[in-house]
Amino acid sequence: MTAPVFLVDSLADVRAGGTLTLDGPEGRHAVSVRRLRAGEEVVLTDGHGTGAHGTVAAVEGKDRLTVAVAELRTEASPDPTITVVQALPKGDRGELAVETMTETGVDAIVPWTAARCVTQWKGERAAKSLGKWRATAREAGKQSRRLTFPEVADPLTTQQVATLLADADFAAVLHEEGSSPLATAELPAEGRIVLVVGPEGGVSPEELALFAEAGARPYRLGTSVLRTSTAGTAATALLLGRTGRWS
Repeated sequence: MTAPVFLVDSLADVRAGGTLTLDGPEGRHAVSVRRLRAGEEVVLTDGHGTGAHGTVAAVEGKDRLTVAVAELRTEASPDPTITVVQALPKGDRGELAVETMTETGVDAIVPWTAARCVTQWKGERAAKSLGKWRATAREAGKQSRRLTFPEVADPLTTQQVATLLADADFAAVLHEEGSSPLATAELPAEGRIVLVVGPEGGVSPEELALFAEAGARPYRLGTSVLRTSTAGTAATALLLGRTGRWS
């Protein structure tokens, strides 16, 4: 089994052969929940592509341990990158979408309040919900042993999503009535891929027209209709395989 991953603020001053202290909530999780002991392997990451690989040198109390760093590893920047614009699902299915997309390997997630979204993020609820999505991405990043965690952006309006799509190297709207399958779409070898996942009620005709003007065609995934909370994960997996990032 691969070594567990814990998040630290920075690895800027860490060097192989040195030590690093893990404390606070992450230290408590390592000591009191995971019950790590001296000699066990761990990975500490900043979530931005760098990981300090080492072993537990000492455990202090219930929330502090010292790691002897054996080596630093840096992940290569992914290319092409995959961004999913996720319409706000009902209930806790938004966190489910973020969790599974992160585990699969998505690079960025953009919350979108589509016209047919039942859920609306306003005021304090918006800040709280966005915080949950970002916390979910962090935890899923650690669970899936990633060194680079996906960015969860601030929510975008439909017009802002159109601007994002216009700047992409490949843009697509996942739509059950799309005439072309995503599995055969011509993809760029590098740059940025942006996918739009609509809400339970679907992407409205007005939104489809606006996104088409921005260069995003509708594509279908398969013969079955996926829920909004699972479509982004399925599409990400498909593209990771097709672009060679899973090779």
